[in-house]
Amino acid sequence: CWEVRKHNSSEWCRFVRSNPDCRLEGGFLDYLEGGFCVFPPRLLPLAVTLYALWLLYLFIILGVTAEKFFCPNLSAISTNLKLSHNVAVFSLMSLLHGVTFLAFGNGAPDVFSAVVAFSDPRTAGLAIGAVFGAGVFVTTVVAGGIALVKPFTAASRPFLRDVIFYMVAVFLTFMVLYFGRITLGEALGYLGLYVFYVFTVVLCTWIHRRQRGEGLAPPGPWEPEMPTEAEEQESSGTNSGDYGDEYRPLLPSRETSLRILATALSPLDYRKWRRKPWYWRLFKVLKVPVELVLLLTVPVVDPDKDDLNWKRPLNCLHVLTSPLLCVLTLKSGTYGLYQIQGIFPVWGLVTLVGSVLAIITFITTSNEEPPKYHCVFAFLGFLASAMWINAAATELVNILRTFGVIFQLSNTVLGLTLLAWGNSIGDTFSDLTMARQGYPRMAFSACFGGIIFNILVGVGLGCLLQMTSSQLVVKLEPDSLLVWILAGALGLSLIFSFVSVPAQCFQLGKAYGVCLILYYLAFLCVALLTEFRVIRLSAI
Repeated sequence: CWEVRKHNSSEWCRFVRSNPDCRLEGGFLDYLEGGFCVFPPRLLPLAVTLYALWLLYLFIILGVTAEKFFCPNLSAISTNLKLSHNVAVFSLMSLLHGVTFLAFGNGAPDVFSAVVAFSDPRTAGLAIGAVFGAGVFVTTVVAGGIALVKPFTAASRPFLRDVIFYMVAVFLTFMVLYFGRITLGEALGYLGLYVFYVFTVVLCTWIHRRQRGEGLAPPGPWEPEMPTEAEEQESSGTNSGDYGDEYRPLLPSRETSLRILATALSPLDYRKWRRKPWYWRLFKVLKVPVELVLLLTVPVVDPDKDDLNWKRPLNCLHVLTSPLLCVLTLKSGTYGLYQIQGIFPVWGLVTLVGSVLAIITFITTSNEEPPKYHCVFAFLGFLASAMWINAAATELVNILRTFGVIFQLSNTVLGLTLLAWGNSIGDTFSDLTMARQGYPRMAFSACFGGIIFNILVGVGLGCLLQMTSSQLVVKLEPDSLLVWILAGALGLSLIFSFVSVPAQCFQLGKAYGVCLILYYLAFLCVALLTEFRVIRLSAI
């Protein structure tokens, strides 16, 4: 499809429509046909501008969905799965929650983007570029930024453990790229390695706590400090602050269902609006349409609230809207629009069944007290938010592929720049904020711990899903020398940290941060010069 720009502009539309390689897999919009057929050739810059704005908004959709809907429901599910009240077991379950559920919540945009990109062999390079590019960005720019913001003593044992596991994951991916394919056993090996990583984290923590006698001594330089619950609530920007819980009346009062519905669907807190600066208001205005649609379609269960965030009229509406959303976004609506016996559409059946269940739920529950089966809404919210993230990730990958065709750029460079930056921007702000608030060791540990999940689960699960729809061997042939430069840069950055951090006795200061950031800038220059053929190297 890259050949389209080499033809005369009058032939662009015919070429795109007749070339099978120009067909985008999944998605609700055909961006290639829109750019080359809907817009005349002289207005192609306008199409690119609109696509770029839509790309930025898709990143906002991904961030809002993951932060305010996906992660809270994952937390509620993990809370419901904690059946033991033993202190030692509870602490280990909390740790298991951190390296599984929390990692999945934080890495959801990265993993879903990788899974969507791997589902099509033509965009597999986009996934490789994003996974490696995000790894280089997080381990250099974000880690270096933390050291610049607040010099600190790194947690030695978690750091060495995470870096070793990440280097093993990078080496496995390097070998897969070298052989140009990944088999079923290798894909399962990625997932198995992450399971082994989780087991190692839990086992090492259990042994360390046994050695300390499970005392409450302050953490040493080998262990990242943990904020208290009060500090977490103060520093975290969850939806409780956004929707005005701090202004609840002291005395409870009975509210009508209509008022409860109106309050639950209001994404704005007007008192908070007046206190915030103009840029916060502008960003909030951009997020309001997304939040409103998500509030209508995704239930959120909050175990920290007395009523578990039970909103009877809205939750009854979710019984209808959430399943309808799932069938209309699965395979871009292919299953939802399918007609049973050629007569009745699937979405109509889901609407009918959902309406009946919603009426039954409304009749058998009350506004004041959540039902015993309220935890089911956490699973429903998890599924609905996952479908939203998957739909947004599919559109995002299709736009990036369109940019690659328009600007004659490889999928790898688009992955290591736009997709990697977009998916990492949330982690960057959260980690730097955590460092400024006095938790640099925790933020630094998150840099290496989170991306292990992204590469192992992203590559493993993405290739497994592609194998379900095609053959049991996925081809991952590098499309250019840039892939090897990217893999080598990530490996070198990990080796640099693995050697330099212990050499500094885990005392990380501004010099270390400056070196990492300069390293990323040098890598980015080499990558872009290689992409534009300024640097030409012999084939490997």
